[in-house]
Amino acid sequence: MANSAIVSGHKAKGRQETIFIDKEYIEGLLETAKQADDAVITAALDKADRFEGLNHREIAALLASNNPAHLERIFAIAGKIKQHIYGNRIVMFAPLYVSDHCVNRCAYCSYNCGHSFGRRKLTQDEVREEVRILEAMGHKRIAMEAGEHDKECPIDYILECMKTIYDMKFENGEIRRINVNIAATTVENYRKLKETGIGTYILFQETYHQPAYERVHQAGPKRDYAYHLTAFDRAQEAGIDDVGGGVLFGLADPYFETLALMIHNEHLEERFGVGFHTISVPRLCPAPGMNMADYALVDDATFEKIVAVIRLAVPFTGMILSTRESHEMRKKLLKIGISQISAGSSTEVGGYAKRERQEKAHNPQFIVNDERSALSIISELMDDEYIPSFCTACYRNGRTGDRFMRLAKSGDIKNVCLPNALMTLCEYAMDYGDEPFKQKAANAIAREMPTIGNAKIRAKTGENVEKIRLGQRDFFF
Repeated sequence: MANSAIVSGHKAKGRQETIFIDKEYIEGLLETAKQADDAVITAALDKADRFEGLNHREIAALLASNNPAHLERIFAIAGKIKQHIYGNRIVMFAPLYVSDHCVNRCAYCSYNCGHSFGRRKLTQDEVREEVRILEAMGHKRIAMEAGEHDKECPIDYILECMKTIYDMKFENGEIRRINVNIAATTVENYRKLKETGIGTYILFQETYHQPAYERVHQAGPKRDYAYHLTAFDRAQEAGIDDVGGGVLFGLADPYFETLALMIHNEHLEERFGVGFHTISVPRLCPAPGMNMADYALVDDATFEKIVAVIRLAVPFTGMILSTRESHEMRKKLLKIGISQISAGSSTEVGGYAKRERQEKAHNPQFIVNDERSALSIISELMDDEYIPSFCTACYRNGRTGDRFMRLAKSGDIKNVCLPNALMTLCEYAMDYGDEPFKQKAANAIAREMPTIGNAKIRAKTGENVEKIRLGQRDFFF
Protein backbone atom coordinates (compact mmCIF):
# COMPACT_ATOMS: atom_id res chain seq x y z
CA MET A 1 0.00 0.00 0.00
CA ALA A 2 1.19 3.47 -0.75
CA ASN A 3 2.45 5.55 2.19
CA SER A 4 2.33 2.79 4.79
CA ALA A 5 3.96 -0.37 5.97
CA ILE A 6 1.03 -2.36 7.24
CA VAL A 7 0.99 -5.84 5.81
CA SER A 8 1.11 -9.02 7.86
CA GLY A 9 -0.12 -12.54 7.40
CA HIS A 10 -2.95 -14.17 9.29
CA LYS A 11 -3.91 -17.79 8.84
CA ALA A 12 -7.31 -18.98 10.01
CA LYS A 13 -9.53 -21.89 9.08
CA GLY A 14 -7.13 -22.99 6.37
CA ARG A 15 -7.06 -19.57 4.70
CA GLN A 16 -4.27 -17.06 4.37
CA GLU A 17 -5.74 -13.63 5.08
CA THR A 18 -3.81 -10.39 4.88
CA ILE A 19 -4.27 -7.95 7.73
CA PHE A 20 -3.49 -4.54 6.28
CA ILE A 21 -4.39 -2.63 9.44
CA ASP A 22 -1.43 -2.25 11.81
CA LYS A 23 -2.58 -1.11 15.25
CA GLU A 24 0.84 0.08 16.42
CA TYR A 25 1.48 1.93 13.17
CA ILE A 26 -1.81 3.84 13.41
CA GLU A 27 -1.41 4.63 17.10
CA GLY A 28 2.13 5.86 16.47
CA LEU A 29 1.02 7.98 13.52
CA LEU A 30 -1.75 9.61 15.57
CA GLU A 31 0.72 10.39 18.34
CA THR A 32 3.29 11.82 15.91
CA ALA A 33 0.59 13.85 14.19
CA LYS A 34 0.06 15.86 17.37
CA GLN A 35 3.40 17.52 16.61
CA ALA A 36 2.48 18.49 13.02
CA ASP A 37 3.30 22.13 12.45
CA ASP A 38 1.08 24.72 10.89
CA ALA A 39 2.75 24.38 7.49
CA VAL A 40 1.92 20.66 7.28
CA ILE A 41 -1.72 21.23 8.19
CA THR A 42 -2.05 24.22 5.88
CA ALA A 43 -0.64 22.18 2.98
CA ALA A 44 -3.12 19.40 3.68
CA LEU A 45 -6.01 21.87 3.79
CA ASP A 46 -4.85 23.53 0.58
CA LYS A 47 -4.77 20.12 -1.09
CA ALA A 48 -8.27 19.30 0.13
CA ASP A 49 -9.47 22.69 -1.05
CA ARG A 50 -8.45 21.66 -4.58
CA PHE A 51 -10.67 18.52 -4.32
CA GLU A 52 -7.57 16.29 -4.45
CA GLY A 53 -8.38 14.20 -1.39
CA LEU A 54 -5.89 13.34 1.37
CA ASN A 55 -3.61 10.46 2.25
CA HIS A 56 -3.78 8.95 5.70
CA ARG A 57 -0.79 10.90 7.05
CA GLU A 58 -2.49 14.17 6.14
CA ILE A 59 -5.74 12.89 7.65
CA ALA A 60 -3.92 12.09 10.90
CA ALA A 61 -2.58 15.64 11.09
CA LEU A 62 -6.06 17.14 10.68
CA LEU A 63 -7.59 14.79 13.24
CA ALA A 64 -4.90 15.67 15.78
CA SER A 65 -5.31 19.44 15.47
CA ASN A 66 -7.57 21.33 17.86
CA ASN A 67 -6.47 24.74 16.60
CA PRO A 68 -9.69 26.79 16.17
CA ALA A 69 -8.39 28.30 12.93
CA HIS A 70 -7.70 24.83 11.51
CA LEU A 71 -11.11 23.56 12.61
CA GLU A 72 -12.83 26.55 11.04
CA ARG A 73 -11.12 25.87 7.75
CA ILE A 74 -11.83 22.12 7.91
CA PHE A 75 -15.56 22.82 8.17
CA ALA A 76 -15.45 25.53 5.51
CA ILE A 77 -13.71 23.28 2.99
CA ALA A 78 -16.01 20.37 3.82
CA GLY A 79 -18.99 22.60 3.04
CA LYS A 80 -17.36 23.79 -0.17
CA ILE A 81 -16.65 20.22 -1.33
CA LYS A 82 -20.15 19.10 -0.46
CA GLN A 83 -21.69 21.93 -2.48
CA HIS A 84 -19.29 21.74 -5.43
CA ILE A 85 -19.50 17.98 -5.97
CA TYR A 86 -22.97 17.10 -4.72
CA GLY A 87 -24.80 20.39 -5.04
CA ASN A 88 -28.12 20.34 -3.22
CA ARG A 89 -28.86 16.67 -3.94
CA ILE A 90 -29.58 14.25 -1.10
CA VAL A 91 -30.07 10.59 -2.05
CA MET A 92 -32.91 8.84 -0.21
CA PHE A 93 -33.13 5.20 0.88
CA ALA A 94 -34.64 2.94 3.53
CA PRO A 95 -33.45 -0.25 5.24
CA LEU A 96 -35.35 -3.53 4.93
CA TYR A 97 -34.66 -6.09 7.66
CA VAL A 98 -35.50 -9.61 6.50
CA SER A 99 -34.09 -11.81 9.32
CA ASP A 100 -32.88 -11.36 12.89
CA HIS A 101 -31.57 -14.91 13.29
CA CYS A 102 -27.88 -14.65 14.20
CA VAL A 103 -25.11 -16.94 15.45
CA ASN A 104 -22.82 -14.11 16.58
CA ARG A 105 -22.46 -12.79 20.10
CA CYS A 106 -21.82 -9.10 19.44
CA ALA A 107 -22.01 -7.07 22.63
CA TYR A 108 -23.45 -3.95 20.98
CA CYS A 109 -26.23 -5.59 18.94
CA SER A 110 -29.77 -6.55 19.89
CA TYR A 111 -29.52 -9.56 17.55
CA ASN A 112 -26.81 -11.02 19.85
CA CYS A 113 -27.32 -14.80 19.84
CA GLY A 114 -27.26 -14.75 23.64
CA HIS A 115 -30.46 -12.73 23.75
CA SER A 116 -33.74 -14.58 24.10
CA PHE A 117 -36.61 -13.29 22.00
CA GLY A 118 -38.92 -14.58 19.29
CA ARG A 119 -36.65 -14.48 16.25
CA ARG A 120 -38.04 -14.59 12.76
CA LYS A 121 -37.32 -14.21 9.10
CA LEU A 122 -39.78 -12.91 6.58
CA THR A 123 -41.64 -15.23 4.28
CA GLN A 124 -41.66 -14.12 0.66
CA ASP A 125 -45.23 -12.91 1.10
CA GLU A 126 -44.07 -10.84 4.09
CA VAL A 127 -41.20 -9.47 1.99
CA ARG A 128 -43.77 -8.41 -0.59
CA GLU A 129 -45.84 -6.70 2.11
CA GLU A 130 -42.83 -4.77 3.45
CA VAL A 131 -41.84 -3.73 -0.07
CA ARG A 132 -45.40 -2.66 -0.86
CA ILE A 133 -45.27 -0.30 2.12
CA LEU A 134 -41.81 0.97 1.24
CA GLU A 135 -42.84 1.68 -2.33
CA ALA A 136 -45.98 3.44 -1.07
CA MET A 137 -43.60 5.69 0.89
CA GLY A 138 -41.91 6.52 -2.42
CA HIS A 139 -38.69 4.60 -1.93
CA LYS A 140 -36.88 3.22 -4.97
CA ARG A 141 -33.62 2.23 -3.22
CA ILE A 142 -33.38 -0.06 -0.21
CA ALA A 143 -30.64 -1.56 1.93
CA MET A 144 -31.42 -5.19 2.74
CA GLU A 145 -30.25 -6.19 6.23
CA ALA A 146 -30.00 -9.59 7.92
CA GLY A 147 -28.24 -11.30 10.79
CA GLU A 148 -25.71 -14.07 10.14
CA HIS A 149 -27.13 -17.60 10.30
CA ASP A 150 -26.22 -20.13 7.62
CA LYS A 151 -29.16 -22.40 8.46
CA GLU A 152 -31.98 -19.90 9.05
CA CYS A 153 -30.72 -17.20 6.67
CA PRO A 154 -28.49 -18.80 4.02
CA ILE A 155 -27.32 -16.98 0.94
CA ASP A 156 -30.07 -18.65 -1.12
CA TYR A 157 -32.67 -16.99 1.11
CA ILE A 158 -31.09 -13.57 0.54
CA LEU A 159 -31.05 -14.20 -3.22
CA GLU A 160 -34.70 -15.29 -3.12
CA CYS A 161 -35.64 -12.08 -1.31
CA MET A 162 -33.79 -10.01 -3.91
CA LYS A 163 -35.56 -11.78 -6.76
CA THR A 164 -38.92 -11.31 -5.07
CA ILE A 165 -38.29 -7.58 -4.67
CA TYR A 166 -37.04 -7.01 -8.21
CA ASP A 167 -40.02 -8.92 -9.61
CA MET A 168 -42.51 -6.58 -7.92
CA LYS A 169 -44.06 -3.87 -10.09
CA PHE A 170 -46.45 -1.21 -8.83
CA GLU A 171 -48.59 1.42 -10.47
CA ASN A 172 -46.04 4.04 -9.38
CA GLY A 173 -42.90 2.05 -10.14
CA GLU A 174 -40.73 -0.45 -8.31
CA ILE A 175 -37.65 -0.88 -6.14
CA ARG A 176 -34.85 -0.19 -8.60
CA ARG A 177 -31.75 -0.80 -6.49
CA ILE A 178 -31.12 -3.27 -3.67
CA ASN A 179 -28.00 -2.65 -1.63
CA VAL A 180 -27.16 -5.58 0.61
CA ASN A 181 -25.68 -5.53 4.12
CA ILE A 182 -24.97 -9.11 5.17
CA ALA A 183 -22.10 -10.88 6.89
CA ALA A 184 -18.71 -11.40 5.31
CA THR A 185 -18.90 -14.40 3.01
CA THR A 186 -17.13 -16.28 0.22
CA VAL A 187 -16.17 -15.25 -3.31
CA GLU A 188 -18.71 -17.79 -4.58
CA ASN A 189 -21.52 -16.19 -2.59
CA TYR A 190 -20.51 -12.71 -3.68
CA ARG A 191 -20.70 -13.90 -7.29
CA LYS A 192 -24.26 -15.06 -6.63
CA LEU A 193 -25.15 -11.63 -5.25
CA LYS A 194 -23.61 -10.01 -8.32
CA GLU A 195 -25.58 -12.26 -10.67
CA THR A 196 -28.82 -11.46 -8.83
CA GLY A 197 -28.37 -7.72 -9.24
CA ILE A 198 -26.85 -6.37 -6.04
CA GLY A 199 -26.33 -2.61 -5.98
CA THR A 200 -23.69 -1.84 -3.35
CA TYR A 201 -22.36 -4.46 -0.95
CA ILE A 202 -22.26 -2.84 2.48
CA LEU A 203 -20.32 -4.11 5.46
CA PHE A 204 -19.10 -2.26 8.53
CA GLN A 205 -15.87 -3.35 10.14
CA GLU A 206 -17.54 -2.12 13.37
CA THR A 207 -14.09 -1.44 14.83
CA TYR A 208 -10.66 -1.66 13.22
CA HIS A 209 -8.99 -1.83 16.64
CA GLN A 210 -8.36 -5.58 16.87
CA PRO A 211 -8.34 -5.93 20.70
CA ALA A 212 -11.60 -3.95 20.87
CA TYR A 213 -12.98 -6.00 17.99
CA GLU A 214 -12.28 -9.27 19.77
CA ARG A 215 -13.67 -7.91 23.04
CA VAL A 216 -17.07 -6.99 21.58
CA HIS A 217 -17.33 -9.94 19.16
CA GLN A 218 -17.43 -12.59 21.83
CA ALA A 219 -18.40 -15.65 19.77
CA GLY A 220 -19.44 -16.69 16.29
CA PRO A 221 -17.85 -16.41 12.84
CA LYS A 222 -17.81 -12.62 13.01
CA ARG A 223 -15.14 -12.89 15.71
CA ASP A 224 -12.62 -13.65 12.92
CA TYR A 225 -11.16 -10.16 12.48
CA ALA A 226 -9.09 -10.95 9.40
CA TYR A 227 -11.90 -12.69 7.49
CA HIS A 228 -14.23 -9.78 8.19
CA LEU A 229 -11.56 -7.22 7.26
CA THR A 230 -10.91 -8.82 3.86
CA ALA A 231 -14.57 -9.24 2.85
CA PHE A 232 -14.38 -6.40 0.31
CA ASP A 233 -11.34 -8.01 -1.34
CA ARG A 234 -13.41 -11.14 -1.96
CA ALA A 235 -16.40 -9.09 -3.11
CA GLN A 236 -14.22 -7.24 -5.61
CA GLU A 237 -12.72 -10.53 -6.81
CA ALA A 238 -16.29 -11.69 -7.45
CA GLY A 239 -17.05 -8.64 -9.58
CA ILE A 240 -18.86 -6.44 -7.05
CA ASP A 241 -17.13 -3.13 -7.70
CA ASP A 242 -19.44 -0.97 -5.57
CA VAL A 243 -18.68 -1.54 -1.89
CA GLY A 244 -19.61 0.52 1.13
CA GLY A 245 -17.63 0.57 4.36
CA GLY A 246 -18.02 2.09 7.78
CA VAL A 247 -17.35 1.77 11.48
CA LEU A 248 -19.58 1.87 14.54
CA PHE A 249 -18.20 4.91 16.30
CA GLY A 250 -18.04 4.31 20.05
CA LEU A 251 -16.33 0.91 20.16
CA ALA A 252 -12.78 2.32 20.16
CA ASP A 253 -10.91 5.62 19.81
CA PRO A 254 -12.74 7.52 17.05
CA TYR A 255 -9.59 8.97 15.49
CA PHE A 256 -8.04 5.51 15.30
CA GLU A 257 -11.20 4.27 13.59
CA THR A 258 -11.26 7.16 11.11
CA LEU A 259 -7.64 6.71 10.14
CA ALA A 260 -8.01 2.93 9.79
CA LEU A 261 -11.11 3.40 7.63
CA MET A 262 -9.14 5.67 5.33
CA ILE A 263 -6.27 3.16 5.17
CA HIS A 264 -8.81 0.50 4.20
CA ASN A 265 -9.96 2.78 1.39
CA GLU A 266 -6.35 3.20 0.24
CA HIS A 267 -5.90 -0.57 0.27
CA LEU A 268 -8.89 -1.05 -2.04
CA GLU A 269 -7.76 1.75 -4.35
CA GLU A 270 -4.29 0.24 -4.64
CA ARG A 271 -5.46 -3.33 -5.19
CA PHE A 272 -8.62 -2.81 -7.26
CA GLY A 273 -8.35 0.72 -8.61
CA VAL A 274 -11.38 1.99 -6.70
CA GLY A 275 -12.13 2.54 -3.04
CA PHE A 276 -15.38 2.78 -1.16
CA HIS A 277 -18.45 3.85 -3.14
CA THR A 278 -20.02 4.92 0.15
CA ILE A 279 -18.93 5.38 3.75
CA SER A 280 -21.38 5.12 6.64
CA VAL A 281 -20.81 6.83 9.98
CA PRO A 282 -23.15 5.25 12.56
CA ARG A 283 -22.67 6.02 16.25
CA LEU A 284 -23.26 3.45 18.97
CA CYS A 285 -26.85 3.26 20.20
CA PRO A 286 -28.19 1.40 23.26
CA ALA A 287 -29.04 -2.29 22.81
CA PRO A 288 -30.38 -4.91 25.25
CA GLY A 289 -27.74 -6.32 27.57
CA MET A 290 -25.14 -3.61 27.05
CA ASN A 291 -23.91 -0.87 29.35
CA MET A 292 -23.21 2.32 27.40
CA ALA A 293 -20.77 3.36 30.13
CA ASP A 294 -18.42 0.60 28.93
CA TYR A 295 -17.84 2.28 25.57
CA ALA A 296 -15.85 5.22 24.17
CA LEU A 297 -18.89 7.25 23.15
CA VAL A 298 -18.23 9.99 20.62
CA ASP A 299 -19.47 13.48 21.51
CA ASP A 300 -21.20 15.66 18.94
CA ALA A 301 -18.28 18.03 18.33
CA THR A 302 -15.85 15.18 17.68
CA PHE A 303 -18.37 13.46 15.45
CA GLU A 304 -18.91 16.58 13.35
CA LYS A 305 -15.15 16.97 12.96
CA ILE A 306 -14.77 13.36 11.84
CA VAL A 307 -17.50 13.71 9.21
CA ALA A 308 -15.86 16.88 7.88
CA VAL A 309 -12.38 15.31 7.74
CA ILE A 310 -13.72 12.27 5.88
CA ARG A 311 -15.37 14.58 3.37
CA LEU A 312 -12.00 16.30 2.82
CA ALA A 313 -10.21 12.97 2.51
CA VAL A 314 -12.53 11.29 -0.02
CA PRO A 315 -14.46 14.08 -1.75
CA PHE A 316 -16.09 11.84 -4.36
CA THR A 317 -17.26 9.09 -2.01
CA GLY A 318 -20.89 9.11 -0.88
CA MET A 319 -21.44 9.51 2.86
CA ILE A 320 -24.44 7.89 4.54
CA LEU A 321 -26.21 8.85 7.76
CA SER A 322 -28.94 6.70 9.26
CA THR A 323 -31.84 7.53 11.57
CA ARG A 324 -29.58 6.66 14.53
CA GLU A 325 -28.88 10.40 14.55
CA SER A 326 -31.31 13.04 15.70
CA HIS A 327 -33.15 15.43 13.41
CA GLU A 328 -30.86 18.29 14.55
CA MET A 329 -27.63 16.38 13.98
CA ARG A 330 -28.73 15.24 10.54
CA LYS A 331 -29.39 18.86 9.53
CA LYS A 332 -25.88 19.86 10.64
CA LEU A 333 -24.08 17.02 8.91
CA LEU A 334 -25.91 17.48 5.61
CA LYS A 335 -24.08 20.79 5.26
CA ILE A 336 -20.58 19.37 5.70
CA GLY A 337 -20.51 15.99 4.05
CA ILE A 338 -23.51 13.67 4.19
CA SER A 339 -24.97 12.89 0.76
CA GLN A 340 -27.37 10.01 1.55
CA ILE A 341 -29.91 9.61 4.35
CA SER A 342 -32.59 7.12 5.25
CA ALA A 343 -36.15 8.26 5.79
CA GLY A 344 -39.15 6.71 7.51
CA SER A 345 -36.97 3.81 8.60
CA SER A 346 -37.84 0.72 10.60
CA THR A 347 -34.97 -1.34 12.00
CA GLU A 348 -37.09 -4.37 12.90
CA VAL A 349 -37.88 -7.48 10.88
CA GLY A 350 -41.41 -6.92 9.60
CA GLY A 351 -41.33 -3.45 11.12
CA TYR A 352 -43.06 -1.57 8.30
CA ALA A 353 -46.14 -3.80 8.37
CA LYS A 354 -46.15 -3.68 12.16
CA ARG A 355 -46.01 0.10 12.11
CA GLU A 356 -48.84 0.21 9.57
CA ARG A 357 -50.90 -1.87 12.01
CA GLN A 358 -49.90 0.56 14.80
CA GLU A 359 -48.20 -2.21 16.76
CA LYS A 360 -45.31 -1.51 19.13
CA ALA A 361 -41.80 -2.36 17.94
CA HIS A 362 -40.64 -5.67 19.42
CA ASN A 363 -36.93 -6.00 18.76
CA PRO A 364 -35.41 -3.31 16.53
CA GLN A 365 -31.69 -3.65 15.83
CA PHE A 366 -31.20 -0.12 17.16
CA ILE A 367 -33.31 2.77 18.38
CA VAL A 368 -34.39 5.23 15.69
CA ASN A 369 -33.79 8.81 16.83
CA ASP A 370 -35.40 10.51 13.82
CA GLU A 371 -38.91 9.08 13.79
CA ARG A 372 -40.44 11.46 11.25
CA SER A 373 -42.23 10.02 8.25
CA ALA A 374 -40.45 9.81 4.91
CA LEU A 375 -42.77 12.47 3.48
CA SER A 376 -42.04 14.83 6.38
CA ILE A 377 -38.27 14.41 6.00
CA ILE A 378 -38.42 14.90 2.24
CA SER A 379 -40.62 17.97 2.61
CA GLU A 380 -38.23 19.56 5.10
CA LEU A 381 -35.27 18.86 2.83
CA MET A 382 -36.94 20.97 0.18
CA ASP A 383 -37.67 23.67 2.76
CA ASP A 384 -33.91 23.73 3.38
CA GLU A 385 -33.32 24.01 -0.41
CA TYR A 386 -32.09 20.46 -0.90
CA ILE A 387 -33.23 18.23 -3.75
CA PRO A 388 -34.28 14.79 -2.48
CA SER A 389 -33.13 12.27 -5.08
CA PHE A 390 -34.53 8.82 -5.76
CA CYS A 391 -32.13 8.22 -8.63
CA THR A 392 -30.73 4.74 -9.34
CA ALA A 393 -29.50 5.53 -12.87
CA CYS A 394 -25.78 4.90 -12.38
CA TYR A 395 -26.38 1.34 -11.23
CA ARG A 396 -28.88 0.70 -14.04
CA ASN A 397 -26.50 2.13 -16.65
CA GLY A 398 -23.47 0.26 -15.37
CA ARG A 399 -21.79 3.37 -13.99
CA THR A 400 -20.27 1.57 -11.02
CA GLY A 401 -16.83 1.11 -9.52
CA ASP A 402 -13.98 2.87 -11.28
CA ARG A 403 -16.27 3.97 -14.14
CA PHE A 404 -18.37 5.96 -11.69
CA MET A 405 -15.31 7.42 -9.99
CA ARG A 406 -13.77 8.54 -13.28
CA LEU A 407 -16.98 10.38 -14.15
CA ALA A 408 -17.22 11.86 -10.68
CA LYS A 409 -13.63 13.12 -10.65
CA SER A 410 -13.94 14.59 -14.15
CA GLY A 411 -17.03 16.54 -13.12
CA ASP A 412 -19.09 15.01 -15.93
CA ILE A 413 -21.28 13.17 -13.44
CA LYS A 414 -23.01 16.50 -12.72
CA ASN A 415 -24.59 16.30 -16.16
CA VAL A 416 -26.58 13.27 -15.07
CA CYS A 417 -26.93 13.46 -11.28
CA LEU A 418 -28.85 16.70 -10.97
CA PRO A 419 -31.14 16.02 -13.97
CA ASN A 420 -31.91 12.55 -12.60
CA ALA A 421 -32.56 13.98 -9.14
CA LEU A 422 -35.00 16.54 -10.52
CA MET A 423 -36.86 13.98 -12.61
CA THR A 424 -37.16 11.52 -9.73
CA LEU A 425 -38.31 14.28 -7.38
CA CYS A 426 -41.01 15.25 -9.87
CA GLU A 427 -42.03 11.61 -10.13
CA TYR A 428 -42.18 11.32 -6.33
CA ALA A 429 -44.27 14.48 -6.00
CA MET A 430 -46.77 13.43 -8.64
CA ASP A 431 -47.20 9.94 -7.18
CA TYR A 432 -47.08 10.56 -3.42
CA GLY A 433 -47.56 14.26 -2.69
CA ASP A 434 -50.62 16.37 -2.05
CA GLU A 435 -51.10 19.66 -3.90
CA PRO A 436 -48.98 21.80 -1.55
CA PHE A 437 -46.18 19.23 -1.76
CA LYS A 438 -46.41 19.14 -5.56
CA GLN A 439 -46.12 22.91 -5.66
CA LYS A 440 -43.13 22.86 -3.32
CA ALA A 441 -41.42 20.28 -5.54
CA ALA A 442 -42.23 22.29 -8.68
CA ASN A 443 -40.63 25.37 -7.10
CA ALA A 444 -37.53 23.41 -6.12
CA ILE A 445 -37.20 21.95 -9.62
CA ALA A 446 -37.63 25.40 -11.22
CA ARG A 447 -34.96 26.80 -8.90
CA GLU A 448 -32.41 24.10 -9.74
CA MET A 449 -33.11 23.61 -13.44
CA PRO A 450 -31.00 26.61 -14.62
CA THR A 451 -27.97 25.22 -12.78
CA ILE A 452 -27.72 22.24 -15.15
CA GLY A 453 -24.61 23.19 -17.11
CA ASN A 454 -25.19 21.28 -20.35
CA ALA A 455 -27.83 23.12 -22.38
CA LYS A 456 -29.03 20.03 -24.28
CA ILE A 457 -29.41 17.99 -21.11
CA ARG A 458 -31.12 20.92 -19.40
CA ALA A 459 -33.64 21.14 -22.22
CA LYS A 460 -34.21 17.38 -22.25
CA THR A 461 -34.67 17.36 -18.48
CA GLY A 462 -37.32 20.04 -18.80
CA GLU A 463 -39.12 18.01 -21.47
CA ASN A 464 -39.01 14.88 -19.31
CA VAL A 465 -40.33 16.72 -16.26
CA GLU A 466 -43.34 17.81 -18.28
CA LYS A 467 -43.89 14.24 -19.49
CA ILE A 468 -43.78 13.03 -15.89
CA ARG A 469 -46.40 15.58 -14.91
CA LEU A 470 -48.56 14.20 -17.70
CA GLY A 471 -48.25 10.63 -16.44
CA GLN A 472 -45.11 9.10 -17.95
CA ARG A 473 -42.43 7.65 -15.64
CA ASP A 474 -38.88 6.48 -15.18
CA PHE A 475 -36.75 8.81 -17.26
CA PHE A 476 -33.03 8.86 -16.55
CA PHE A 477 -29.70 9.73 -18.11
